[in-house]
Amino acid sequence: MNINEYGLIAVVGVSDDASKYGHKIFRDMLKAGYPVKGVNPKGGFVLGNNIYKSLSEIEKKPGLVITVVPPAITDQIVEECNKLGIGTVWMQPGSGSEAALEKARTYGIKTVTACFMVQKGIW
Repeated sequence: MNINEYGLIAVVGVSDDASKYGHKIFRDMLKAGYPVKGVNPKGGFVLGNNIYKSLSEIEKKPGLVITVVPPAITDQIVEECNKLGIGTVWMQPGSGSEAALEKARTYGIKTVTACFMVQKGIW
């Protein structure tokens, strides 16, 4: 597993609710040593980490964005990634849509539609 493969990673949909996948993914990526930042429009703190209200608030541009949000939100995230020049979006199962995938293709954004945690051997 190459932790630095993408540089900084942003997880969109981080939750302070430990039963939600947005929380579990963020927690386990931190434990595995990934350079990860959390995003949720509510902001706040999760697991002692500042949660950004949008991708554009993160000081350093992420090389990868992982979506753990409803498909309609992923569509908006693809738009934001295009504006920020982020080249890869990893859509967790249930977060992707044909519209988001088509938009990403149009913008030249690489997409993966699989569980990051399983693919990278974290889970």
